Amino acid sequence: MVRIRLRRIGLKGQPTYRIVAADKESPRDGRFLEILGFYNPRTHPATIHVKEDRAYHWMKNGALPTESVEKVFKSAGIMDRFERFKKGDAVEGLLKEAEEAEAKRGESIKAGK
Repeated sequence: MVRIRLRRIGLKGQPTYRIVAADKESPRDGRFLEILGFYNPRTHPATIHVKEDRAYHWMKNGALPTESVEKVFKSAGIMDRFERFKKGDAVEGLLKEAEEAEAKRGESIKAGK
């Protein structure tokens, strides 16, 4: 069974994570199938970059996100868009919406500084 989970990278006391598709039996930092994105919880707000089309592909084919990845996906709005994808929305439209949301979030961060 394939799981979408976090793979820890970074120095001691300074964790950053890769979001990967990996076999359930593989160790946390061991073998993985594909890198789907990047998550840095140390920035404010947390930095999240995900290849949504590949995440949709894996979830469509039965990969389950872990609880921590599901929380990250929900905060980025990916789980809501995936539900719409399952109901029949076009992937291109959802990806364009995700890019607009990311750009809007980036502008609000710059305005807050």
